[in-house]
Amino acid sequence: MSSENKKRSIVCRCEDVSLEEVERAIDEGYTNLEEIKRLLRCGMGACQGRTCLILMAQILSHKTGRPIGQMKFPTVRPPIRPVPVAVFSASKPRKRLERVSQDNTKLTNKS
Repeated sequence: MSSENKKRSIVCRCEDVSLEEVERAIDEGYTNLEEIKRLLRCGMGACQGRTCLILMAQILSHKTGRPIGQMKFPTVRPPIRPVPVAVFSASKPRKRLERVSQDNTKLTNKS
């Protein structure tokens, strides 16, 4: 593959990491997935590595000759799937403030 194609071949879409960057890291001596993840941030984006970690493992296997089955994958930290931040909120929903008409009479009282 030409170096121009390696620049354009994206391994991690969330962090915009190219094949060329992953191969350069391996050539510089980073030879396990955790090191490459920390260096390039692959697997730290919105998908949490669901796509790119297996691609990195395949590239690492091809470059080093080590079988994927012998590689230690980085620790998965929940949530594995993106979750809205509101799900983790410990606070209860606030009561809605009473709406008052212009003559100061209550219009609604919702909780």
